[in-house]
Amino acid sequence: MNFLISDAWADAPAAAGAPAQSSPFVTLIMLGVLFAAFYFILIRPQAKRAKEHKTMIAALAKGDEVVTGGGVLGRVTNLGEAYVTVDIAEGVEIKVQRQAIQTVLPKGTIKSV
Repeated sequence: MNFLISDAWADAPAAAGAPAQSSPFVTLIMLGVLFAAFYFILIRPQAKRAKEHKTMIAALAKGDEVVTGGGVLGRVTNLGEAYVTVDIAEGVEIKVQRQAIQTVLPKGTIKSV
């Protein structure tokens, strides 16, 4: 039954010229560098995009041409606190949440499509 269990042998003592263990300060510095990298690569750009989207939503006006999160292209006809009415075809209007507006397009984009 010994073929299923390997023998545990103690390691030999370290040689006189072996490197010493690293300082805990090095570990803390590396952790700080890793956090800074995550901040500048992930957190900061996402916060910047969220701020730009919030500004865009606040600046919506009647007549703006928009694209919703679902890809629907239309013109804003009515603005409410939480909802926006978007005209997607003649006589066809839908209500979407303000946050669902993904992009405000330049004027005249709908006619060119």
